[in-house]
Amino acid sequence: MTTSNPKSIQMSENAAQASSEPLTAASIQAWIASYIAQLLDIPLQNVDMQMSFDRYGLDSSAVVSLIGDLEHWLKIDLSPALVFDYPTIESLAQHLAKEVAKP
Repeated sequence: MTTSNPKSIQMSENAAQASSEPLTAASIQAWIASYIAQLLDIPLQNVDMQMSFDRYGLDSSAVVSLIGDLEHWLKIDLSPALVFDYPTIESLAQHLAKEVAKP
């Protein structure tokens, strides 16, 4: 999934640089937190890992962009509905770490 969102492109470039790191829940959580901080133009330290995505005010296009960039970085297919099943950065990162660890 490709987007023309400039922040999306920037995050994809950052993800490519980080691709040599092991994909753990912590590294995925850090990536998502950085993405949210850039998207909302807020300091990274203000991103709460346990606050629900809907509290950040993400609209459907922002969610689709986030999931698309995660797909690109993690090289797995993902559904935008994941943010409903795993509504926080922390829970989504934990789920994704399990998914990428599957053989």
